[in-house]
Amino acid sequence: MDDVTKNRYRSGLEVRRSVLGDPHVDRAEDTATDFDRPFQRLITEAAWGTVWARPNWSKRERSIVTLALLAALGHDDEVAMHVRATANTGATRDDICEAFLHV
Repeated sequence: MDDVTKNRYRSGLEVRRSVLGDPHVDRAEDTATDFDRPFQRLITEAAWGTVWARPNWSKRERSIVTLALLAALGHDDEVAMHVRATANTGATRDDICEAFLHV
C-alpha cells in the first residue's frame, strides 16, 4: 500500500471516528470478516478519507445531506446511525426535520 493510500485511510479513520464515534468504528473493525474487510477499508478510504475529509463543507452540512440521501433511498438502518451521529456533527433536531421534510 502506498503512502497516499495509507494517509487517506488514517485520515478516514479519524473522520469516521469523529462522526460515528469510537464504539461504532471499533465494532465495525472488530467484527469485519475476510469477506467484508476490503469493503470496510474502501468505506474508510473513499467515503471518510476522501469525501468527508474535504474542507468545502462542514460535518454538519455533510450530515444533513447524508441524512436526506439515505432517507430518499430508504436506507432506514443507515438513517438511524446517522441521526445518532448528529450529536457529533452539529446538525440539530430542526436540521434533521427539515432534511426529512425536504425529501
